[in-house]
Amino acid sequence: MELHDLWFVVIAFLWTGYFFLEGFDFGVGVLTKLLARDRSERRVLINTIGPVWDGNEVWLLSAGGATFAAFPEWYATLFSGFYLPLLLILVCLIVRGVAFEYRAKRNEERWQANWEHAIFWTSLLPAALWGVAFGNIVHGVKIDADKEYVGTLVDLLGPYALLGGLVTLALFTFHGAVFTALKTVGDIRVRARRLATGLGAASAVLGAGFLGWTQTDQGDGTSLAAAVVAVVALAGAIGCNLAGREGWAFALSGVSIVATVSMLFLTLFPDVMPSTLDERWSLTVTNASSSPYTLKIMTWCAAVAAPLVMLYQAWTYWVFRKRIGTQHIADAH
Repeated sequence: MELHDLWFVVIAFLWTGYFFLEGFDFGVGVLTKLLARDRSERRVLINTIGPVWDGNEVWLLSAGGATFAAFPEWYATLFSGFYLPLLLILVCLIVRGVAFEYRAKRNEERWQANWEHAIFWTSLLPAALWGVAFGNIVHGVKIDADKEYVGTLVDLLGPYALLGGLVTLALFTFHGAVFTALKTVGDIRVRARRLATGLGAASAVLGAGFLGWTQTDQGDGTSLAAAVVAVVALAGAIGCNLAGREGWAFALSGVSIVATVSMLFLTLFPDVMPSTLDERWSLTVTNASSSPYTLKIMTWCAAVAAPLVMLYQAWTYWVFRKRIGTQHIADAH
C-alpha cells in the first residue's frame, strides 16, 4: 500500500472515531431540550459527558491536522470552499466548550438557562452541518482546473447534502439517547429508552434513503456491504434498546455510525474531493497528497503517539463508567 493510500485510511479512521465519540455527546446536548424535564435532569445529562466531551474533540483536531499535513491540496480546497459552514461549526464548538465550563459558575437561573440553550443549539447545528459537509464531499462539488472551489454557498445546500445533515442529526441523537440510557438511573433512563425507539425509527428511514442514494450514484460491492452492516446494526440497536440491553444498543448504534462513515469513504476513494465540472479536475489521493518523505515522517510519529492517546482515552471512559441520576446531583443552593 502506498503511503498516500495509507493516510487516506488513517484520516477515514480518525473521522470515523470522531463521529462515533462526538456523535453521542452531540446527541446528549440535543437531548437537554428533548428529554430533560427540569434543571436537575439537564445537569444529569451534561454530567454524563462532562468528563469525556473534550477528549472526544481531540479526534477532530487529529483528523484536521492529518488532512492538512498529508493532503494539503484537499485541506486548502475544502476549507476555502466550505469556509462559512466550517466557520459556523468552529464557532459552535467554541461556544459549546465555554457553555460546559461556565454554566455552573453562577447559580442565577437566567445565567444557567442561557448556557443550557447554548449547549442545545451548539450540539444540534454541528450534528447536522457535518452531514451536509460530508454529503457534499462525497457527492462532489464545483472544482475547477486550478483545484479551487468555484461554487456558492447555495450550491452546498443540495437535496443529497441536506439529507445527509438530517441523517447525522437523527443518528447522533439516537446514539446519544442510548448512551443516556446506559449512563443513567431512574425515570430519565426509562424515558431515554422510550425516546431512543422513535429516534432509531427516524434514523432508519432517513439512513436507508441516504445510503440507497449513495449506493445508486457511486457505490460498488464493498460500499454495499458497509451499507448493509449499517442498516443491520441500526436495526439491532433498536431491538436491543427495546429489550433493555443498553450496552448492546449503544455498541450497535456505534457500529451503525462506523459503517455509515466507512461507506462514505469507500465510495469516495480514490478521490478525496470529486469535481462535478470535470472528473479530470477532481482531487485524488495522488494529486492532493504531500511528498513521500513528509508522509513517512508522519507515519512514524503517528505510530508512536496514537496508541498512547487511545489508551489514555479508554482509561478515562473506564474511570467514569458508573451510572448517575438526579439523586447524585448536589443542591445548587
